[in-house]
Amino acid sequence: MEQRDYVRRLLEAYRATPGTCGAVRRPDRLLAAQLHERGVPLEAAENALILAAARRLARPAGAPPLATIRSLAYFAPVIEEVLRLEVGPEYFRHLRNRLGGFPPAP
Repeated sequence: MEQRDYVRRLLEAYRATPGTCGAVRRPDRLLAAQLHERGVPLEAAENALILAAARRLARPAGAPPLATIRSLAYFAPVIEEVLRLEVGPEYFRHLRNRLGGFPPAP
């Protein structure tokens, strides 16, 4: 996949992630390009968005609200975690279904 397409698709998924502000800034584009250059599979980055969103939504009732995510960099540690996980794709399909189909499957 070309860098341009990778960056576009990752940033579209980021914008659609529950809990994000929906805006993309220059540092977000730079990080997405760096992930492409490192060879991080788009699926792994999208899975990290799904995992982080699911974790944020699975909070105890009455817990104080979390701040809005304003940067793709928020997900960088989760991307690294997903790269190390030995979990099958069915786990992320399950999370995607729990989140109402986010992000839309390609």
